[in-house]
Amino acid sequence: MTEQFREQGGFATMDPSPMMRWITSRVIRKLTNPGRLQNARRKAEKERVKQGNAHCIEYFHQVDDAYSHLAAQALQALLNKYDVELTCHLVSGPDGNNLPEPELLSRLSLWDAALVSAHYTLGFPDEATLPNSGPVAQANAILANVSNSNFPDAAVDIGQAIFRGDAANAALELLSSKYGVASAETAEQAIARGNARLAELKHYSGAMFYYAGEWYWGVDRLYHLERRLQSLGASLHPENGALLFPRPDIEVGPNRDDGSLTLEIYASLRSPYTALIFDRAVQLAKDTGVTLALCPVLPMVMRGVSLSRQKGLYIFADATREAHALGVDFGKFSDPIGSPVRRCYSLFSWAETQGKQVALMSSFLRAAFTQGINTNTDAGQRAVVEQAGLPWSEAEQIIDNEDWQEELEKNRTTMYGFDCWGVPSFRLLDADGKSLLAVWGQDRLWLVSRKIQQAIASRHS
Repeated sequence: MTEQFREQGGFATMDPSPMMRWITSRVIRKLTNPGRLQNARRKAEKERVKQGNAHCIEYFHQVDDAYSHLAAQALQALLNKYDVELTCHLVSGPDGNNLPEPELLSRLSLWDAALVSAHYTLGFPDEATLPNSGPVAQANAILANVSNSNFPDAAVDIGQAIFRGDAANAALELLSSKYGVASAETAEQAIARGNARLAELKHYSGAMFYYAGEWYWGVDRLYHLERRLQSLGASLHPENGALLFPRPDIEVGPNRDDGSLTLEIYASLRSPYTALIFDRAVQLAKDTGVTLALCPVLPMVMRGVSLSRQKGLYIFADATREAHALGVDFGKFSDPIGSPVRRCYSLFSWAETQGKQVALMSSFLRAAFTQGINTNTDAGQRAVVEQAGLPWSEAEQIIDNEDWQEELEKNRTTMYGFDCWGVPSFRLLDADGKSLLAVWGQDRLWLVSRKIQQAIASRHS
């Protein structure tokens, strides 16, 4: 990575110079190169064997994070199935540019964790509420007092107690008697060590697993870690190749809608996760007969939401793994941030009049993330337009207008209204416009698909 990339802001630069745009694109292409991940894994395994080390996993736990509670429930299961050594750390969680919408994230994490827990055969407290500073401090003091071997059980117990609102204090008092309590100073030191280790390994969040150079977020990414461990012969029961935490499948049947349901897709033109799942989300709507509503929004950086280089690098590395798992071409990146995005959005209303708004979004994402087309030129914009089946001769007469801004801002405020701020986000509406489900993330399309099936079945039962 070049010094110029570091100095000029990297992922957080909204309107980069042509040189900076080229540098960013070059860095991301290198990061997302299909062979890079495999080479890094081979090198890490060779070094592990050479040193005679065990398969060592480090886990970073944030006591007031709902996703950490789900992840904690996976710890003992991983130890039972794989020949691994586990080291657990306490952390305080993300802050600064790594935590752009703290209040929204806190609310989202509660209901999102509750939604997915059962699908991973995990538990989450009913009517969970966010803990205040008192229970958080007590929970950290308890976990700072337990041994590493007792951490999995204690962390699960803490998670079951801390989200219980007014009942949390009493539940934590019982756990204090069971596990003991470290001093406030000792707890603070434990968190400081965990934060330092997290920073040393170049990450920023709780609910994270680290193994041999790679990060895995919560239970949603454990299937990547499990597959890697199995490929290295680390399974204690190789005759059973089933994963503990497989990604649930996207379901397209057996029920089919008559268009009464509406699937809203909140998407942006510079989102790697949108690029991975957009076409599949569109196909899900077609396959299930639901009405599709595309709700474009500006990329986060272009609406003033900061993104650190550290987080940006993780996102693209994670998206590369997800793309491979989905069988999606990805990584020949040409950064469209700023002017290219605005220019394409200026064509959306026109494309919609011709029934091509979805095709235009798909074409731009493919150009930017798969084909490496420089959309910062007229030639690049023309390629996008024509790939979408639209005439450039008409597009060049209206491109660069500002008529699109009001609609995108309306979409953004609607998305924030259901506690989502990133893309892709999905909302499923019934025939009366009532929200049946609202979720954020390409890794939640499976949940959307199951809600579609459930909604159709309930209407006909």
